[in-house]
Amino acid sequence: MSQEIPKFHETFHPILDILSNNEIIHTREMQKRVIKKYYSNLPKELLEEKTKSGEILINNRIAWGKSYLKKGGYIHYPTRGNVQITEKGVKQKAPLNLKDLEEESTLLDFYRNEKEKHSHTTDSEQIINASPQDLIDEGFNQIEREVKNDLLEKLKTIDPYYFEKVILKLLSKMGYGDFETTAKSGDGGIDGVINEDKLGLDKIYIQAKRFTENKVREKDIRNFIGAMSGDTNKGVFVTTSLFDNGAIEKAKNAHHKIILIDGNRLVDLMHEFNVGVQIKQTYEVKQLDEDFFVEQ
Repeated sequence: MSQEIPKFHETFHPILDILSNNEIIHTREMQKRVIKKYYSNLPKELLEEKTKSGEILINNRIAWGKSYLKKGGYIHYPTRGNVQITEKGVKQKAPLNLKDLEEESTLLDFYRNEKEKHSHTTDSEQIINASPQDLIDEGFNQIEREVKNDLLEKLKTIDPYYFEKVILKLLSKMGYGDFETTAKSGDGGIDGVINEDKLGLDKIYIQAKRFTENKVREKDIRNFIGAMSGDTNKGVFVTTSLFDNGAIEKAKNAHHKIILIDGNRLVDLMHEFNVGVQIKQTYEVKQLDEDFFVEQ
């Protein structure tokens, strides 16, 4: 057997095999079972090898394998910290490779731009032509896309009333003033009110729609505008999904100033202002200090 730490995509089959009995197990337990069955033959020094940030390398590889399998729909997270195989994963008998999974997973395209989608450059060519800094940047970009994907999925499953609070917390982190949520019923389409600045010189009305699939339509924007009182003409409409063309036009042509934030923009802002995410690791990249070697 191989005497090397497996690449993350080489853990696809071992993970699915360990989960094949449909048991719900904790991620750490799944990692232990994968290592015991498939990689216990590796030398101790390899099993204890760490990443630059201090994480056990083989656990890191298995974790990334788990993440990709989830994006492909082969496993899911039934409860916090736990993992379970899906029906699709049970039916997958042939070993999966990275190309197979990427081609079928729409979520992995979530943050690919048009240039990336239409690029004909192969992964191997990109690696050969890339500088070390390019590889670092792309690695960070990929991790960021994964986190944003996970964040949007989480937002679509949380309680709608808590989602409203998340939006108000985000706006507060962005530098706006005090905020308050409105009553959970009979609020006329207004979910919260936030001060435009710390002094409360002007108010902004907030509407938050936690949609899984449905788009926000023109009627939703019209109702939002109708619910705004005379003490402000500014509003922010936030959704986890998208706005259809009618909604976009209604907001654009309204006498009020209406800002629309869709799911993509929402997770961008949450990531930027550290709402719902936390810093896991910090890396230092050092370079030669030429001034140090200049005689004074």
